[in-house]
Amino acid sequence: MTDTEAIKGIRKAARRRERADRARREATSELLRFIREAQGAGVSISQIAREAGLSRQGVYDLLAARPS
Repeated sequence: MTDTEAIKGIRKAARRRERADRARREATSELLRFIREAQGAGVSISQIAREAGLSRQGVYDLLAARPS
């Protein structure tokens, strides 16, 4: 691999990582919105956690997190 190829690969991977980070932030924001809606509808934190594949503490952490 030449240095030009390596740099091209680095740039490509960096762009891919940025897209993945953006997608994760958007998915987390959407999850938080639905968690708040479910909580407002009276769904227990335990059930929310099970459905989201999180621990109860994970749900509480999301609810307490500042928006990014």
